[in-house]
Amino acid sequence: MTVYRNLPVPRLVEESITREEGILTSTGALGVKTGKYTGRSPDDKFIVDEPNTREKIWWGQVNRPISEEKFDLLLKETLKYLKNKETFVFDGYACVDKKYRLPIRFINQLSWHNIFVQQLFLKGNPEEVKNHQPAFTIISAPGFKASPQVHGTNSEAFIILNFDKMIGIIGGTYYAGEMKKSIFSVMNYLLPQKNVLSMHCSANMGTEGDTALFFGLSGTGKTTLSADPERQLIGDDQHGWSDEGIFNIEGGLYAKCINLSPQDEPQIWEAIRFGSVIENVVIDPLTRHVDFARDDITENTRAGFPVEFIPGAVNPGIGNHPETIIFLTADAFGVFPLVARLDKSQAMYHFLSGYTSKLAGTERGIIEPQATFSTCFSAPFLPLPPKVYAQQLGEKIERHNSRVYLINTGWIGGPYGKGKRISISHTRNIVSGALKGALEEVNYRYDPVFNLHVPESCPLVPSEILNPRHTWENKNDYDLEADKLARRFQENFYNFSHVAPELVDSGPRPRIETIH
Repeated sequence: MTVYRNLPVPRLVEESITREEGILTSTGALGVKTGKYTGRSPDDKFIVDEPNTREKIWWGQVNRPISEEKFDLLLKETLKYLKNKETFVFDGYACVDKKYRLPIRFINQLSWHNIFVQQLFLKGNPEEVKNHQPAFTIISAPGFKASPQVHGTNSEAFIILNFDKMIGIIGGTYYAGEMKKSIFSVMNYLLPQKNVLSMHCSANMGTEGDTALFFGLSGTGKTTLSADPERQLIGDDQHGWSDEGIFNIEGGLYAKCINLSPQDEPQIWEAIRFGSVIENVVIDPLTRHVDFARDDITENTRAGFPVEFIPGAVNPGIGNHPETIIFLTADAFGVFPLVARLDKSQAMYHFLSGYTSKLAGTERGIIEPQATFSTCFSAPFLPLPPKVYAQQLGEKIERHNSRVYLINTGWIGGPYGKGKRISISHTRNIVSGALKGALEEVNYRYDPVFNLHVPESCPLVPSEILNPRHTWENKNDYDLEADKLARRFQENFYNFSHVAPELVDSGPRPRIETIH
């Protein structure tokens, strides 16, 4: 086996071109395709069931067990598959805060995968690289396919984490996001046990050092809204919140770029240059121009690049305790308020609920938006029980007096297919109002169905759209859809019967209650 260790990105780009793994675009980014898997494959993710960590894991549909024997067999066969191949190794780190920094190693079959992890995670200095001892290793061999009958998997693809041996193996899928999210799952296991809240959120900082967090699933605008030219980006996806403040777990961005434009997302647009990797985007074979509007391959087109490609990004990615926390949702039913202010109990309720509409292409099998509840806005990556994360969030909100808002970036005037998507300019103005404290100075109305306090005005936002009912032509249709969504919240929250009564009471209240 020929092993290339810690090659610089330009060398890796040359290797990728030579191996015909991808092509250079007109801006110098490396364009690649991921084949059959253009998004995460949650049904193919497993955690090894072994005695030392068994009692800590939140077993269920998210965290599926696989035996030690099956893992050992897959690991052995994956390494055998790689034995006669050239591989690429990256030694780096997760967590900017050195108090919590985790040395990680990636062993990649593909050179472009090695570019991806170099740009998404943290690099050490030459001395650190020389003496690097990984605490967790990910082995990625997308060309090796599992046999469900032999290996106990659900398909040829597999993403398996072993928290006892501190090794992860990935095979059968070329989608690079599996590597990124595997490390996030690792940190979601390790950090809360050190009293650090690990969070699926982006973060930025104002000119006065005021820090804000943006929670939200793919497609809700988390990356877009946090990459604000008027504020400094700390990170776009994964952060820890310790007793000292917040810190970026990663060193890069993995931005969704369908319909990307220089007008709406200028910072991300400019970041897609040499050193960036773009996945499954349509590229003209002659001019090499990228057409971000096309979804011929998938709607889940992606761009990966280091955070320093964003002008003025905070370096290192560390911030103060957040003054403002924003939960983002993209409601496909057109009934959810555009913005609401949350108290501590409501924040914990909506954190546990994690409501949004899963958009097409972010996972295999999703071809149209679906209502979904993703615990802590990151259920697929939570190895520990949800109450661990929710309790830590509530404690930190109370201790640091953080303001919390729930902002809807979805549809108004009707459901998906009939209504229209809320304009990004209106959303930006709502976010600005939250960050600058303007929403603390306006009158609020009470929404009895969603049990929320909703501002009656916001600077530079038409007041009529702040009440989504006013945007529907048929108000009875709105009421019916609002009740349906409120009942979905209730039905989902039955999963959290162990929580305090004040949390249960913080959720929506449909006009006609369901009986469970």
